[in-house]
Amino acid sequence: MSSSDPNKLISKADKLTRLSLTRWSADWKSATLLYEQAANGFRVSKDYEKAKLAFEKASKGQEMLASPWDAAKHMESAAALAKELRNWTEVIDFYRRASELYMQCDRPQPASDSLAKAARALEDALPDDAVQLYTDACVILEDDGKEQMAFDLYRAAASIYVKLEKFTDAATFLLRLGLAADKCNARNSQCKAYLSAIIVYLYAHDLKQAEKCYNDCSQIDAFLRSDQNRCASKLLSAYTEGDVEEIKRVAQSSTISNLDNVIIKLTMVGKGKISLKLEDFGFFYILSFEFLLLLKKG
Repeated sequence: MSSSDPNKLISKADKLTRLSLTRWSADWKSATLLYEQAANGFRVSKDYEKAKLAFEKASKGQEMLASPWDAAKHMESAAALAKELRNWTEVIDFYRRASELYMQCDRPQPASDSLAKAARALEDALPDDAVQLYTDACVILEDDGKEQMAFDLYRAAASIYVKLEKFTDAATFLLRLGLAADKCNARNSQCKAYLSAIIVYLYAHDLKQAEKCYNDCSQIDAFLRSDQNRCASKLLSAYTEGDVEEIKRVAQSSTISNLDNVIIKLTMVGKGKISLKLEDFGFFYILSFEFLLLLKKG
């Protein structure tokens, strides 16, 4: 084997970290350098399992050398390889450990980013875990007073809840986005979030909760005076009165078309099928179903 053989490098590094009669202290500086070289060698040769293990050891070495930033970087590399191997448990564990290491450096932004990376990796495989990771990533930024950096994370979590058909949870996250936007004086994002939450409730055929949400949000002056408030008011009135033409007009308005894609794409999920007999459902269901179709066309 050549001196650059990653297997040989790992073996040599391991020996440097073991205590013996002739070695009374571990040489973590030399060992860590060897682990890093081995990890890169394994990764280039696409031996992802061994590369992952080598990056874990390199991370441990950087910790022993009191360098949590470099330890976090190596742990993220291990997490990325775990993703390639579809080892979702390790993806969670490694990114969470990286986040903890970044926090040791007093760096909340990359700490939050690590959790967000894990969440994005898990959206399809483990959506419930992904939502929790997005939530924890938001909390880190909220605690640091950087709510504006979390806007996309709120939207991502809401999107997952919609896919899971957990519409109350989706609306809750959109309202949470609205609160964060309020703290940042991001009025447009705030009002769009509130209107989005109302639409989510209507999509779930919960007119009562949609009205309550509208009334609560209207206590906030920024929303009360907004185009989004007027749009929501017209939409709710049209639903209540069964005015299909008004629903159509509001659904095609620029106020709704300018909302986030996660809301516009609600119409693609489909609460019913064309083949179903609409008379089997209540009048409100028929109206809401037609509203969804109009949104999709718009």
